[in-house]
Amino acid sequence: MWVRSTMAYRASFAMTAFGNFVATGFDFVTILLMFSHVDALGGWSLPEIAFLYGTTSTAFGLADLVLGSMDRLGRRVRDGTLDTLLVRPVPVLAQVAADRFALRRLGRVTQGLLVLGYALWTLDVDWTPGRVAAVPMMLLCGGLIFGSLFVAGAAFQFFALDAAEVQNAFTYGGNTLLQYPPSLFAKDLVRGVTFVVPLAFVNWVPSLYVLDRENPLGLPGWLALLPPVVAAVCLGLAGLAWRTGLRAYRSTGN
Repeated sequence: MWVRSTMAYRASFAMTAFGNFVATGFDFVTILLMFSHVDALGGWSLPEIAFLYGTTSTAFGLADLVLGSMDRLGRRVRDGTLDTLLVRPVPVLAQVAADRFALRRLGRVTQGLLVLGYALWTLDVDWTPGRVAAVPMMLLCGGLIFGSLFVAGAAFQFFALDAAEVQNAFTYGGNTLLQYPPSLFAKDLVRGVTFVVPLAFVNWVPSLYVLDRENPLGLPGWLALLPPVVAAVCLGLAGLAWRTGLRAYRSTGN
């Protein structure tokens, strides 16, 4: 329904999608401005950081396209309009995700793919079959990890009522964090996004394998094989959190 509504005004859709493309592109313009003054950032070259940027932006863009509407759940919980979703013979999670579905978010995915294409073209890497397979794995598993954060953040809103900014700190904030190399950050932060909120498995950990770099925490290289496992665990925990939050929902009373 929302896609048909959007495509009823195609010129408007094209302009908003292009605006989304340009707005998200300013993040990479910032990186380009940095490299106009330095040759490396944290010991990483421009193509290497473009690889980080392209992988996380594409993965996040896919999750944002499908589940970006989850941050509206707090308003529905607060005003009681979630009740209308509970009486329909469709999973509530699917209804919340589809609420005001914004096809214009394809602009972010397109922009991320273009930067990733530039990185793959310019990187000086020995492309073994394992490294080639790691790239689509990062996009798929990264999207699932970000998606699980969207769902877990929405589940938290059943209790906090309006905590969309807390959710955004881990989703949008995590995307921004992963656009830069781990060598720029304190090791405690790197440990936190590796072992607590496993954002590092979106692109940091597999990128170290693809780019043949040392792990800043001294962790073994086989961790690059774990993104599918981490994504599965995150999805399971997010699903559990969602069911717990939905069962705790008591509407607004009278």
